[in-house]
Amino acid sequence: MSLLDPVRSVKVKLGLLVVASVVVAVVVATIGEAGGVPVWLSIPVTVALALAVTQLLAVGMTSPLREMTTAARRMASGDHAVRVTATSRDEVGELADAFNRMAEELAAVDRQRRDLVANVSHELRTPLTALNAVLENLADGVAEPDPVTLRAALDQGERMAGLVGDLLDLSRVDAGKAPLARQQVDVRRLLDAAVTQARVSGRDVACDVRVDPPGLAVQGDPARLHQLVANLLDNASRHSPPGGVVVVSAHATAERWLLEVSDQGPGIAPGDRERAFERFGTLGEDSVQTGGGTGLGLAIARWVTDLHGGTIRFVDPEPGASGARVRVDLPASPTARPPREEVPVPQPATPPAPPPPVLPPSVPDPTAPAPLTDAIFGDFWPEQSLPGNMRVLLGALGVGVLAGIVLPYRDLGLGVFVVLVAAGGVLFACSRHRRDPFTLCCAALCLALATVPVVRDAEWIAVLCLLAGGGLSAIGLVRGRTVPGFVVSVVSWPLSGLRGLPWLGRTLRVVTGLGNKAALARTAVLSAIGLAVFALLFASADALFAEWVGAVVPDIGSEDFALRSFVAFFVGGVVLAGGYLALNPPSVGGGERSPRPVAHRFEWLAPVLVVDAVFVLFLVAQAAVIFGGHDYLERTTGLTYAEYVHQGFGQLTVATALTLLVVWAASRKAPRATPADRAWIRGSLGLLCAATMVVVASALYRMSVYQDAYGFTRLRLLVDVFEGWLGLLVLATMAGGIALRATWLPRFGLVSGVVLLLGLAALNPDAWIARQNLDRYDETGDVDWTYLSGLSDDALPVLRDLPDDLEECAIDLDGRDEDDWLEWNLGRALATDFVEEHEDGWVHRTDCPGQTYE
Repeated sequence: MSLLDPVRSVKVKLGLLVVASVVVAVVVATIGEAGGVPVWLSIPVTVALALAVTQLLAVGMTSPLREMTTAARRMASGDHAVRVTATSRDEVGELADAFNRMAEELAAVDRQRRDLVANVSHELRTPLTALNAVLENLADGVAEPDPVTLRAALDQGERMAGLVGDLLDLSRVDAGKAPLARQQVDVRRLLDAAVTQARVSGRDVACDVRVDPPGLAVQGDPARLHQLVANLLDNASRHSPPGGVVVVSAHATAERWLLEVSDQGPGIAPGDRERAFERFGTLGEDSVQTGGGTGLGLAIARWVTDLHGGTIRFVDPEPGASGARVRVDLPASPTARPPREEVPVPQPATPPAPPPPVLPPSVPDPTAPAPLTDAIFGDFWPEQSLPGNMRVLLGALGVGVLAGIVLPYRDLGLGVFVVLVAAGGVLFACSRHRRDPFTLCCAALCLALATVPVVRDAEWIAVLCLLAGGGLSAIGLVRGRTVPGFVVSVVSWPLSGLRGLPWLGRTLRVVTGLGNKAALARTAVLSAIGLAVFALLFASADALFAEWVGAVVPDIGSEDFALRSFVAFFVGGVVLAGGYLALNPPSVGGGERSPRPVAHRFEWLAPVLVVDAVFVLFLVAQAAVIFGGHDYLERTTGLTYAEYVHQGFGQLTVATALTLLVVWAASRKAPRATPADRAWIRGSLGLLCAATMVVVASALYRMSVYQDAYGFTRLRLLVDVFEGWLGLLVLATMAGGIALRATWLPRFGLVSGVVLLLGLAALNPDAWIARQNLDRYDETGDVDWTYLSGLSDDALPVLRDLPDDLEECAIDLDGRDEDDWLEWNLGRALATDFVEEHEDGWVHRTDCPGQTYE
């Protein structure tokens, strides 16, 4: 049951949801702002908590609609036993109740239809079998066509004709084609005529007719009343023993008259009396087979009674008598009913029902509706029968608590590594592909990336490694194979927080054991209220108890508690979303479309050759610069060589990346049916890749010249590595072009990029930058001392080799705090001796020789 189930209006529910979400968002944001929580951390936590409150309150609001969709599809396939679960009292709940009533009526109609077909088949089989037997005997000469044999055949034919006639009468009733034709009816004459007709059947049963008063006359439809009496007499005579007496009595009351028919048969049990008036609602299987009735007589009798505005029922026999006694209570002057609008009689053949829906294997119970997230994510991310998993939830909570304790107010170091290893262990344990070689490779690289914060003090390289590790984790869990697959894998991690909500609900039901998230919420809230109220009361009453409470309970209003709570919730949520991604990764490889080559070679070759020509022209320009010299460049463009190389480096990097895109597009559009086609692909794209390698070399050379002129920085080093990685991808593309197949290329590019990043971290980039700048200072006398002083402790072993007067220019020891063991870092550890020795009397100089600002 949902918390909002008692609310009777959907509009009010939506209003309450909005109010609750806004209140939670405002409260959490206010707490975060008061606690000094960074905006990048406060926003996702606030949004997640608001969504969680919305999910908790909105549970069950739309599930009846999804259940009705699933139930309607099942009913269309012939299953009328499905029902919709609805606990709310709003418009959706009323609709669900109406749907259930409709389903019950349809189930009853369907059951009656099946019973009708079965009973009609049964009733027709008996006379048909007998008739076939007579005809076979006549055809084989076993029996002579004497009057007795022909009479037997005629009896069976008349029985079938009577059954068909009764069915037609009932079909007219169902179609509204049987109006009441009211006339004056002499009851005595009506009963005598019916008794006379009943004697024709030849049954050894006597009829006793009683009418009081003798001249009783009523208004009614003579034909229908005759049909009523005839069917009651036929039913009574068939169930009376030989020599029995059937009593037919009619007597008048105030404005009505009663008709009773009694026999001396076995009677009807009280529990079967109402069923006897159903179509083919006979008294038992024996009576159907031996009595020779159609099973429709009493149903027609009830219809005639209803047509006249009366009632019919079985009553107890008179004292001292046995058998069945049916009583018909009719008005002396029934109201004429206008005929209903003619409705065509339904034909036996119904339009073919749509095929039953093919439910994905992720739905364990076909009666349960698919969650709303299935409709959002579709076939891209199906829910594959994923049960709730307490271990994943507890693991995520444990990592979140660990992060809340370890990470706040500490620099990157050993504590970050511990949290990352714990989170990675949870994700790897949850992964469905943890034995896959690619997933194992990604796990090993992620572990190596996680060690960077322990080894290097430079935050920029540590943050890059952490971001790369997060993306690599998502790709490894999903097993992406293509560049679009990599992007989808990374995006799927935050989307797992939405896609995994149904799974989280199942996990919480495992926690409660009751299958009710609302019950869990109520229990938690009531427990928290009870704990807070009584703890505060006792703490205010007893000083010692207050000290104990203060030692155990953190200061909820403090900035420390707020920041740690936000960090714990954020990290725990990220790990929980990653756990769901590991348990149920999306399908990122099945949607790749096969290449569709163009019809004519020139359609792809002409654009590639144009690009080749542009590249060749660029190479000619580079040759002119090399052979013409710097003077020729300055006379022609007005730029120095350093300005020239800096101006074009970014464009060359973009051109290198676009070349890979051109090669990919051309390889998909180029036909490969003939050797000539394949030769043109290798030649044109190979020329393009070779020219691109020259562009890569030119870009790297330009950056080298620019660094010699203006100094070395982190960004310039990172761009150098990125350009080198693009050159490696171009070489790999050329290698794949030999066989015209390179499905391995995306994963190679991913792994090689991570390896280069690890290599950059192993290089100790801050120390390398410091060394290069000092070498440049030795050659030119120019250096940016301010930039060097802003480098991390990783550069300190290089900078402390400077002369004492220059050490104070390059090293700034201000603002340093003592680290605890969770902040231990190799770069800071190597600088500890120097810092402890000089920290007290150290003065950072700003009037340094050769100062430049790059």
